[in-house]
Amino acid sequence: MKASEVRKSFLDYFKNKGHAIVPSASVAPVDDPTLLFTNAGMNQFKNIFIGLEEPQNRRVADTQKCIRVSGKHNDLEDVGFDTYHHTFFEMLGNWSFGDYYKKEAIEFAWELLTEVWKLPKNRIFVTVYRTDDEAADLWTQVTDIEPERVMRFDEKDNFWEMGETGPCGPCSEIHFDTGDLTTQAEFFKHPVEGVNGENARFIELWNLVFIQYNREKDGKLTPLKDKHVDTGMGFERIVAVIQNKTSNYDTDIFTPLIEKITEISGIAYSDDGMAHRVIADHVRTLTFSIGDGVIPSNDGRGYVMRRILRRAARFGRNLGLKDPFIYTLVDILVKTMGEAFPELVEKAEYIARVIEAEEESFNHTLDRGLEIFEKIRITLTEAKSTEIGGDDAFKLYDTYGFPLDLTELMAKENNLTVDVAGFNTAMEAQRERARQAGKFAFSIKQDPEEWGALSEGEHSLFIGYENLQAGSEIRKLRQEEGLVYFTLSETPFYAESGGQIGDIGTVSGPGFEIEVTNTQKAGSHIVHIGKLVQGTISTAQVQATVDVDSRLATARNHTTTHLLHKALRSVLGNHVSQAGSLVDPERLRFDVTHFQKIEPAQLEEIEGIVNEQIRNNLPVESFSTSFDEARDLGAMAIFSEKYGDVVRVIKIADYSLELCGGTHLTQTGQAGMFRILSEGSAAAGIRRIEAVTGFGVESRMRSDRELDEKLRNVLQCQSDGIEDKVLELIEQKKFLEAQITELRQQATSKEISQFTDRADEIAGIKYVTSKVEAADVNELKTMSDSLRDSLGSGVGVLAAAINGKVSIVCIVTDDLIQTKKLRAGDIIKEIALLVGGSGGGRPHMALAGGKDVEKIDIALTAVPAIIEKLLK
Repeated sequence: MKASEVRKSFLDYFKNKGHAIVPSASVAPVDDPTLLFTNAGMNQFKNIFIGLEEPQNRRVADTQKCIRVSGKHNDLEDVGFDTYHHTFFEMLGNWSFGDYYKKEAIEFAWELLTEVWKLPKNRIFVTVYRTDDEAADLWTQVTDIEPERVMRFDEKDNFWEMGETGPCGPCSEIHFDTGDLTTQAEFFKHPVEGVNGENARFIELWNLVFIQYNREKDGKLTPLKDKHVDTGMGFERIVAVIQNKTSNYDTDIFTPLIEKITEISGIAYSDDGMAHRVIADHVRTLTFSIGDGVIPSNDGRGYVMRRILRRAARFGRNLGLKDPFIYTLVDILVKTMGEAFPELVEKAEYIARVIEAEEESFNHTLDRGLEIFEKIRITLTEAKSTEIGGDDAFKLYDTYGFPLDLTELMAKENNLTVDVAGFNTAMEAQRERARQAGKFAFSIKQDPEEWGALSEGEHSLFIGYENLQAGSEIRKLRQEEGLVYFTLSETPFYAESGGQIGDIGTVSGPGFEIEVTNTQKAGSHIVHIGKLVQGTISTAQVQATVDVDSRLATARNHTTTHLLHKALRSVLGNHVSQAGSLVDPERLRFDVTHFQKIEPAQLEEIEGIVNEQIRNNLPVESFSTSFDEARDLGAMAIFSEKYGDVVRVIKIADYSLELCGGTHLTQTGQAGMFRILSEGSAAAGIRRIEAVTGFGVESRMRSDRELDEKLRNVLQCQSDGIEDKVLELIEQKKFLEAQITELRQQATSKEISQFTDRADEIAGIKYVTSKVEAADVNELKTMSDSLRDSLGSGVGVLAAAINGKVSIVCIVTDDLIQTKKLRAGDIIKEIALLVGGSGGGRPHMALAGGKDVEKIDIALTAVPAIIEKLLK
């Protein structure tokens, strides 16, 4: 039975048992902040188990895409070393939400395994929780399993809990014996050495979890009103058993990938083929994660993918694969799994291109990093040491892009260890430097809690969504270096966050006025920063007024980023998501996850869509709700943002719905107009768009009009003739430059002849030295070639001042290289020292640069002495 047939037969079986077949959730959960990746089939049903959501169907089955590379569920280090651990795998599962329970779950499992898939019953063992008499009895009552094959274990192996509190219950695991049946009897006497032990001959196939209790805070177990069934079976493992393979990698899930790896590397796969296994596993993880929107990057999920790709690339080196190759495996994977997961088919080309670019980027530093690692290894061997220092490991990470786990893997292969604590210390020192560099001046020195108190009470209540002016009281105050830092009891000033800069305005009291130039967050405080422009601060009572024009201009740009985000997804695809932004009164900057350059035609279409929505004058509304409710409504959230239980949602008619705490327009028409200024790369897989709205567009239009008028006046033509006129001038320029070059070459030839006629001799060797005029180093080299031809036999040194620096070229004819052992590189090194520089090159020609232009003559005068010295 093929793997695809195993998957289909599982789903068909449970469909016939009244289960709704649901699609797999994304490997990147967007609504569970506790998870980096989906790592079990039950993740998407978590809210049902904890009572926050009513199930749409009481019986459900699926195959879930899972990734286990972080936290307690981390299989990364085991991949390749054995034959059954994977970073990506499928979890087949069936669920009952308050419907059937233990009896039916056990019957279903036994029937599927032994009647449908025909697994031999004498190889199956079952475990139950030590006090779960109900499950133990049911196994022998509703199936024909031999009673001695039902074994009891304690909490560690057979009691499932979601967390320290919450739903939990006993579980029953089904194990399969892959070993020699003649020795099986020994494991009935000593089950701990077999089933649920460390013996690889026994494979856990299926876990049936019976959720019947709620764990209270005091540890007490309270029976649940509704009992649930949650089962999970490793797809790769069951396929290996059905196909009678001792390794998952020998099944048709992996063999097409391994055959392709063998083809491109020329190295056959064997039981020792760890590199083949790692690469085959990792390309699956990369393909499915990128397909679900996780692009390799330097943080979060993206960094996990970057680590995995670089790990695979390094194993490729073990197979002699130095050029990008991982991306070529994507097509093979899509062919084998695209029917079950159609999103792979839709995004195949995009996935391959993302992987190829990431490979190319890493290849630039991988070889150099491997050289550095080898030097470290040799140094340790000579010193009879076995530990790679934390600083060395950090250098490999910071300079050459080697994730720590890759360095640890290479160390392990060479019987070395890594000072992980030292690495972490170096990493934290770098982070602290970054944090300090990114802090505002006031936050480096100041903590609002330590400032003087002008009044007491609650502080920093933000009321700026509804009000731009309010009476308030100064709570905390500090004046330093001409600046005033203060907090208010309540404030209409928006503090910088979510990419939107802080408000500006004025805060005034009896006899004084503060010009607020920035507003920032410092913990729970909203800190206003400004200058005292009048009087002395003598009382807490103040009037706080936000600059209306600045706030409105910022709102234009912020609301327009929401329109832009939706337009980008419409034109480029749903893989696009926000990766960063900056919103101020002058412009907007928007970073998005997209792998390739956004073409001019696409930018024009995006710009047109945004302007259409502005002309439609759509209503912009905001409301607060729970995070879960917002996600259910389809609101977009940013993975890197932290959201509380209650979130603010910005709704632009039926066009856009996003979680956002910023300030916005009330109608899109207030934005006036939108114009994209530039598009470029912000980082690998991240594109950056800069744009303006409203008055910013007007300003650009005026500038364009002024430029057009200037060009028309200078070129003496109409607007529609500017392009032709410029092209004509460019062609004229090229023609004239060619003429100048020709004339210069003629002059140079004449000048070189004069140099040769004036050649001097030292020790019977002709030499020429001269200071010349040259536009650049290439022209200087051309002159030296002509000099060599003209000299016939001798040494030539030409020097020029180019862009305020010294450039020198030295030539030596071939006969002197052979008979006198003179080399241009040796001569130029000596000359370079005299002009404060350095140089080198080949025996027949060498170049040098220097900073001391005034010493050119001294250097040229020294040439005969240098030649004489080198002849000795």
